[in-house]
Amino acid sequence: MKNKTVSHINEKINWKDITPGGVINVSGSAHEFKTGDWRTMRPEWIQNKCKQCLLCAPVCPDSSIPVENKQREEFDYDHCKGCGVCFKACPFEAIEFAKETK
Repeated sequence: MKNKTVSHINEKINWKDITPGGVINVSGSAHEFKTGDWRTMRPEWIQNKCKQCLLCAPVCPDSSIPVENKQREEFDYDHCKGCGVCFKACPFEAIEFAKETK
């Protein structure tokens, strides 16, 4: 087979050097992509009921419950998918779970 090249704007690239489509060459991070916009259910944090036990934070599959200085903070709704795992984990009913009302 001949060594074919692709020419584009005065640039010659060997076909062997072109990345195949669908191949990911670098590690990614969910924080690079806002994925919470397709959420259908929304958790709401009730701060006055929260005892800061932090049982909700480690069960969140999207790391959408930030913790700073051993205190949980408001949900990261840019990434929360509304799965409800945090709602189930909270023993103090400090998280309500309702339909998203965008």
